[in-house]
Amino acid sequence: MKRKIQYILALAVLISMTVQAQQPKGKYATFALTHATIQTVTKGIIQDGTVILSQGKITAVGANVSIPAGAEVVDCKGKWIYPGLIDGGTTLGLSEVGSDSRTQDFNEVGDVIPQMKALTAVNPNSALIPVTRISGVTTVIAAPEGDLVPGTAALINLYGYTPDQMYAGFEGVVLNFPNTGRKGFFDRRTDEDIKKAAEKAMTRINSVWEMAVQYYKLDSATKSKGVGYYPEMEALLPVVKGERTLMIEANASKDIQAALKWVKDHKVKKVILTGVAEGWRVADEIAKANIPVVAGPVQELPTRDYDRYDKPYANPGLLKKAGVKVALRTAQASNVRNLPYHAAFAAAYGLGKEEALRAVTIVPAEIFGVSDKLGSIEVGKNATVLVSDGDPFETKTNILQVYIDGWQVPMVSRQTLLYDEFLHRDPGVTKN
Repeated sequence: MKRKIQYILALAVLISMTVQAQQPKGKYATFALTHATIQTVTKGIIQDGTVILSQGKITAVGANVSIPAGAEVVDCKGKWIYPGLIDGGTTLGLSEVGSDSRTQDFNEVGDVIPQMKALTAVNPNSALIPVTRISGVTTVIAAPEGDLVPGTAALINLYGYTPDQMYAGFEGVVLNFPNTGRKGFFDRRTDEDIKKAAEKAMTRINSVWEMAVQYYKLDSATKSKGVGYYPEMEALLPVVKGERTLMIEANASKDIQAALKWVKDHKVKKVILTGVAEGWRVADEIAKANIPVVAGPVQELPTRDYDRYDKPYANPGLLKKAGVKVALRTAQASNVRNLPYHAAFAAAYGLGKEEALRAVTIVPAEIFGVSDKLGSIEVGKNATVLVSDGDPFETKTNILQVYIDGWQVPMVSRQTLLYDEFLHRDPGVTKN
C-alpha cells in the first residue's frame, strides 16, 4: 500500500510538471501600458498614466509619455499598475509536495552547512511558481531550513528556465538562533533539557563564529595563496568581512534579545532579523540596534495562550511604530500567493495601507540591497510590474497581467487549468 501511495504521488508530480511544461511561453517585447492609475510606491500615484517596458527595463513613466514606434500598446483604462510584490521568506522552488520527502529540497544534513546554496536547488519548473506569480508576487526569498546554519538563502524572480536566470541579486546566510523555549505543543522536553540544548547550541555557534574569524585572519595573511579547502568557512568568510548578510531567525522575545546582544558582541556587520514573532515585545531594542526585520507570517496564531488573538497581525505595525524597518514574509511554499492578504491584515491592524504596500515592495528591496532594480515603478528599474483591476490587498481584486524583467508572463497555472477544465467539462455519455 505504501509503495502504491508513493507511486501515485510521484505520478502526480510528473503530471503537474508536464502541465507546467505545456503552458504558453512568455512574451518579450516593448510594451506601452497606457491610461492606467500608476502606484509608483516611492513617487506617489499617477492618474491616466503610461508605463513603457523595453529591453527588460522601465524606460518611461508619467502622464505625458510618448509611445515608442513598434511598441505593443496595452490599454489599461480603469486598471492599476503596481510594482511586483516581494516575499521576504519562503521555501518556494525548494518544496513541492509536503507529504513526499523526495520533493523537499530545503533541509540538508548537518548543523553548520552555510555552503549549501538554496539557489542551486531551486526548481524553475515547480508547479507552485505559476500559482504564485499570477497572484502578483513576482520575487521571493528561497530559504533553507534545518539546524543552526542550514545554508544560504537567495532572492529569485519567478520566471526563468534556470536558477541563474531567476537570481535577483541577493544571497544571505541563514542562522537559526538557539531557541530557549518550546518548539510547540508537541515539545515534551523538561525545562532543564531545553536549557541544556540551548546552551549547547549557543556554544556551537560561538565556536563556529570564532573559527570563521580565525579563517578570515588566515585568509587575509595568506591572501592569494589560500588556506586550504574548508567549504563551511569559505561560505562564512563574506559574512565576517561584511560582504554578505547574516539572516538570523529568532522569534521569542528572549531569543531576539539574545540575538541582538550576540550581534553586538561579535561585531557582525550586516544582519537581518527574520520571523520575530514576538518582536512587538522588544521593538524598542530592535529599533535601537538599527537592524531591519522580515516579519511573518502575519496570518498566524499568537505565540502565547494569554496573548490577544491579533498580536501576530499587529506585530509589523508595532515594530514600525517603534522605528524598525519592516518587510513581510509568508514563510510558505504552496501559499506564498497569499502574501497580499498577510499585508492586508498588517495594514488593518496598525501598519496602515501605505506602509503595508511598502513592506512588500520597496522595503524588502532596500533590505536585500536591490532597490535600484525592484520595489517601485521608476525609470531605470527592472520591468517587473503587475496590472490589476483594484487594490491587490483586497480579495475581490483580479491580477490581470504580470511582467517580470520585461517578460509578459502567461497568466496560467495548474489551478487555472483545472478551473477551466471543470468549468467547461464534457459531461460525457449518460449511461442507461
